[in-house]
Parts: sequence; structure tokens; C-alpha cells
Amino acid sequence: MGCEHGICGACTILLNGEAVRSCIMFAVQANGCEIGTVEGLAKDGKLHPLQEAFHEKHGLQCGFCTPGMLNMAADFLRVNPAPTRDEIREAVSAVICRCTGYRNIVDAIEAAAKKMRIRSAANETVSESTSHTVSSKSADRSAELSAAKD
Repeated sequence: MGCEHGICGACTILLNGEAVRSCIMFAVQANGCEIGTVEGLAKDGKLHPLQEAFHEKHGLQCGFCTPGMLNMAADFLRVNPAPTRDEIREAVSAVICRCTGYRNIVDAIEAAAKKMRIRSAANETVSESTSHTVSSKSADRSAELSAAKD
């Protein structure tokens, strides 16, 4: 299994948000594209839910496959935010792990998916609340202006 065939998946990056194997790409193919690495998953010093879950669920051992596994999982959860365990197992088969036996990786991706759905729902609630508040303030201000004209 050589990297010249892209079989192991350890070099998986996010190219314009989609998981690709960097070892079988020419650099010129990435020209003008957004390239995401495992380091880019964390935002503002806070680990991505996948990184947190891999730590909490012991989804890594030697670490060789971990960057590729995390990038693959990020793309997978972007496309399928509520996967079944069987779907997760199918997805992780794209990256070869020689240490963990995959159980903890599947557990980690499942936990991260749940955490991401909860955060997304919370963000939507805050967003809706904010838009209602803005609408109410706008309506109040419009009423004030109308009253001032009279």
C-alpha cells in the first residue's frame, strides 16, 4: 500500500471544504483553492467538536491517521450531520487505521455529530431570537418615528 495510490487516506485535506487525498494531487490543482488541514479545524483557540470527541473517546493512538481521519470526518459530517453507526463505519473505511480497530473512532464521530447538531440548533435559536429582537426594535422605532411626525 503505497501513498502513490492514495490508499491509506492519512494525507486527507479539505480542498474547498471537500475531503481529498493530497498525495495524489499536483500542487497546481490546488491553485486558487482553499486548503484546510487538521490545524484549521480549531477556531479561536477552541478545538473542533471532532477534535474534542477524538480526545474524549480515545479515537487515536499512534496519530498517523488522525489528521486524515479528522478531515475526512469533517467533510462527512458536513454532508451527513446525523449519520448512523453503519454510515460512520463506511465513511471511516476511507482512511486506514492500524492501531485502534475503529470502534473508538466511530464512537468519537458519533459523539461529535451529536455535539455539532446541538450547537447548530443552539445557534439557530440564538439567531432567531436576535432577529425577533431586531424586528421588535425596528417596529418600536418605526412607531416612535410615526408618533413624532404626528
